[in-house]
Amino acid sequence: MTEVDLYWLPLGAGAHVVRISGRMFEVLTAFRQRRPPRDLYHSALEVVTADSRFTIEMNPIPDRRGASRGVVAEGVVGTRLLRRFRVFRYEIRRWRGGVIADVAAAVHSPARISVDPDVAQRILDLVPRVPLPVWGRDEMHAGEMWNSNSVTAWLLASAGIDLDAVELPSNGRAPGWDAGRVVAGRHVAASAFVLPTFRAGPDC
Repeated sequence: MTEVDLYWLPLGAGAHVVRISGRMFEVLTAFRQRRPPRDLYHSALEVVTADSRFTIEMNPIPDRRGASRGVVAEGVVGTRLLRRFRVFRYEIRRWRGGVIADVAAAVHSPARISVDPDVAQRILDLVPRVPLPVWGRDEMHAGEMWNSNSVTAWLLASAGIDLDAVELPSNGRAPGWDAGRVVAGRHVAASAFVLPTFRAGPDC
């Protein structure tokens, strides 16, 4: 049995400050774009193979025990000047037998993306190669900030999934999703490219 499932989690589920700041961000964005505010979502993946189950997600770094959560990469939050401090770094997890944070709050989930074993394996293989620009900024000139939704979209698009067929929850928006799509499209279009690599430091 093979399954690739997408989970949509309300932004800030379980974190009051993140929820409030996210709501303020969306109100301001909606005002600039002259539209009603929408609900914001964070995305994560679950991949089930014949012999294992993995959760894939971008998260803040809670401690130095990243190996226990299947951490394969780290990036910087906000500014590279403060990367020495754990609170200003994020981690990318490919967690065998892991859990998705606040999965009980997920909406319109799980959304079945694929049952193709080759697609599932490609996604798992791609996780350590996810681009690692600064979270919350548009360093890759994709038109919007890079965040957890960018990682999910990049993985799916790079594995050959048609993102036009992926539906968000009603009245929902996933900031960063298009950034992942755009960057993945550049890679697919290139005849040859080198993806970023990562080696965990002692304070992961």
